[in-house]
Amino acid sequence: MSLEFEEFASGIGFPEGPVAMKDGSVIFVDISGQTLSRVDTHGKISVIAKLPGGPNGTAIGPDGAAYICNNGGAYSFMDIPNPNPGENQPKMIKVPNPKGPPSTYKGGSIQRVNLETGAVKTLYDCCNGKPLLSPDDIVFDSKGDFWFTATGTSNLDVIKKGAVYYAKADGSLIVKAADVPTANGAGLSPDGKTLYVSDTLWGRLWAFEILGPGKLAPGPLPAMPGRVVQTLPNYQWVDSLKVEAGGLVCVGTLLFGGITAFCPTTGGTQHTAVPDLFTTNLCFGGEDMQDVYITASSTGRIYKTRWPRPGLKLAFNA
Repeated sequence: MSLEFEEFASGIGFPEGPVAMKDGSVIFVDISGQTLSRVDTHGKISVIAKLPGGPNGTAIGPDGAAYICNNGGAYSFMDIPNPNPGENQPKMIKVPNPKGPPSTYKGGSIQRVNLETGAVKTLYDCCNGKPLLSPDDIVFDSKGDFWFTATGTSNLDVIKKGAVYYAKADGSLIVKAADVPTANGAGLSPDGKTLYVSDTLWGRLWAFEILGPGKLAPGPLPAMPGRVVQTLPNYQWVDSLKVEAGGLVCVGTLLFGGITAFCPTTGGTQHTAVPDLFTTNLCFGGEDMQDVYITASSTGRIYKTRWPRPGLKLAFNA
C-alpha cells in the first residue's frame, strides 16, 4: 500500500507517543529532547512540559491529563549516515546507540502531566520494589485504568527482559501482568477483551486474553507469555502500535521503515512504507478517524496521511 505523506512537523530530536487532539493539533514526546510538546496545524511546536530521562509513550487519561511512559534515560543516541538518502531526506539520521543505557541508569517511571499547567507528577517508578525498566507504551481501558509496557534494557552483551503492567491512574495500584522479552507497543481490541503487545527485537506481535484487572491468560507453553499473532520475517523490529476500528493492529516497524498492519485472526500482514527507518508510532484522528500522524523518529519528523480504514477511538480521546 502506497500513501502520500505530508510533513506535519520537523526539527524534532526523536519523536514518539503522538496523540491527535480535537483542535487538530498533535501532542507528542521527544525522547532525546526530554519534552512533551504540542504541534499546531501550522507546524508550530510549543513545549508543554520538561520530562528529564526519556519520555517514550503518551495516552490521555479519564481526567484529561497526559500519562507518560518515561524510560528514564535508557537510550543514548548517535548520528549515522542515512542508508536510504533521497529527495527531502537528510544525509544523517539519529538512532539509538546499541551500547545500551549509561551506567547511571536505574529505571523509569509513569508520570502524569497537566496539559494546562505543565505540572508533572510521578505515579510509579517501581513494582514490588523492583524498578521499572524502560516504560514504553500505554493504553487506557474503559474503566480508566491502564496497561503499559516496559521494554527492559539491552546492551551488546546482556538483555534484561521487559514486562507488561496494569495500574490505576490515581497511583494506588500497580501489578506486573506478564513477562515479554522486549515489550514495546500496547493496544486494546475494539471489544476491550484482548491486549496486544509488540515484542521489539523478536519482530513479533502477541495477543493476550484479558481475564480481569491486571490478569492476562498465559500462552500454551511456559516460555510463551500469550498467543503469537505473527512474527515478521527478515531483520524487522516492531515498535509502538494503534488498533483500527475493524480490529487490525498497526505497528511501527523499524529498519524496514513503515507501518505493518497485523490481522489478529489470520496472522496476515500488510506493510506500508514510510520514509524513515525508525518509524516508531502512529495515531488516528479527524472526524472519520482516518487522519494518521506518524512519528518518523530518525529524521525528527511527524508525517500526516490518510489511512484507508478508520482507527479505533480510544477510551478517552483527546
